[in-house]
Amino acid sequence: MFSLPPITQYLVNTTGLSREALFASFGALTCIYLAYRRYTRISVAHIPGPTPDSFWLGNLPEIFQSQAGEPDFKYQRQFGDVVRIRGPFGEDRLLISDPKALQYIFHTSGYGFLKWPERTEISRVLMGRGLLWADGETHRRQRKVMLPGFGAPESKAFVPIFQKMGAELTAQWADILTSSPNQTAVLNVAAWLSRATMDSIGEAAFDYHFGALTQSENEFMKAYFGLMSDTLGSPPKSAIFMQTIFPVWVLELMSKYSQRRNLVHARHTAKLANIVTRQLVDSKSDALLQGKGNKDILSLLVKANASENADTKLNEEEMLAQMRTILLAGHETSATSLCWVLLELARHPEAQERLRAEIRTTEKNIHARGDSDFTATDLESMSYLAAVLKESMRFHPALYHNFRLAAQDDVLPLSQPIKTTTGELINKLPIPKGMKVIASIAGYHRNKEIFGEDADTWNPERWFRESDEKKGPNVGVYGNLLTFAGGVRACIGWRFALYEVQSLTVEIINNFELSPSPDIQRLRREACLVMLPTLEGEKELGENLPLSVCMAQRD
Repeated sequence: MFSLPPITQYLVNTTGLSREALFASFGALTCIYLAYRRYTRISVAHIPGPTPDSFWLGNLPEIFQSQAGEPDFKYQRQFGDVVRIRGPFGEDRLLISDPKALQYIFHTSGYGFLKWPERTEISRVLMGRGLLWADGETHRRQRKVMLPGFGAPESKAFVPIFQKMGAELTAQWADILTSSPNQTAVLNVAAWLSRATMDSIGEAAFDYHFGALTQSENEFMKAYFGLMSDTLGSPPKSAIFMQTIFPVWVLELMSKYSQRRNLVHARHTAKLANIVTRQLVDSKSDALLQGKGNKDILSLLVKANASENADTKLNEEEMLAQMRTILLAGHETSATSLCWVLLELARHPEAQERLRAEIRTTEKNIHARGDSDFTATDLESMSYLAAVLKESMRFHPALYHNFRLAAQDDVLPLSQPIKTTTGELINKLPIPKGMKVIASIAGYHRNKEIFGEDADTWNPERWFRESDEKKGPNVGVYGNLLTFAGGVRACIGWRFALYEVQSLTVEIINNFELSPSPDIQRLRREACLVMLPTLEGEKELGENLPLSVCMAQRD
């Protein structure tokens, strides 16, 4: 992600050292520090794990350069749900998919597990110092101000907006199909869904029309589309090394001065986003002073912030960062989740047909009572829709990793005993302060104790299985999945996202029949902080989900 020469030159100029001396000094100090930490703290060296690729980078290249989740599944099969992996210079880290350990990290410990500093810097570059960047008391304060915009009633009230965007998408696709041979076309569904969710976010969150679905020439939209894949996809080993070894202040300088294309893109997007969001915040603040105000998220946020005392309210930088967070994280994760839902329905025509039948039965009931549109209650009433969404979010979690760091010496409880390299069986695992942990959402979602022996297959029927005993601890906010994380860091907009995904899925499946195109054979689960669909050999073109689309027949 980062380019070395500008920051190297800066350090050379300010320290008076040559480049070679600078690297030698930095390397020596780093090795001494890591060696000291390794031999004076609690050790996890007895936990089984894979052989590192190299001393310099450990297992990180495989984890960060592979398709999302693939190393997790491989390590899980070989070593179980708690795996020791290696960072640079042989540093021990943990990859965890054990349900009880994850419950402890996400729920029981509260803020006892902080974010990796280098990951917060990535959040800052992309979204500013907002909710996804914040930790501890800052996170608690920001979340408190934002909560009024994301309650259940507020999220339900946005369903008509989501349906409106679905109708616009339907009209666009219908026009394309009408002029296509055999009324069938292969569409990059990922690009269309990204536009639809951007327009949904614009109207619901800001009462602002971006015009993404109409493909208006808009510099702001161009900057946002492809941002994740461009800045985070397939990082080179040099970027992995620098992001892991360099202190945050060095990464901040790199972020500010590097001329690498991906960082130039990120800074350009941030500049445009700050201009747009500042205008929006100012207009909502003026409306509040005049006694006016809508029910969009930004209006509710401005109102909630105005009622806070000076010590707890958001400052201007934080307010703009929340808007950038909603823009990027909100539209990207919903669009990505929708992509994988539609892919699996295209791959499983029997499931697609069953869902379409449920949608149309519900539609008839709506018309019979004299209404024309689906309500939030109608969406919630469709059990097969819920099963399809849960299964798709389980099998293809948009957020596949969560990066945490122990704030103090701690002990992780375990669902299943671990057999150590010395042959001992342990039911809990002491870990040292500063231990870096990757919470494997992808791995947890394939846990056979929780989701059954067929956890490696996509099967909505699993959500109808009856069981007298609850399987595993309570981990996530939706279907006991970690797609929206959990605990104090549960996604604040999970209800918003769920109603949006439900609404758009209903509109698309009700009107169109989807099937895989030949290019689906080259599909990748691209690891870009979120799991984006791309095509092998075309990663530089960004997200791509080519599906064959035709109109769905009606009786």
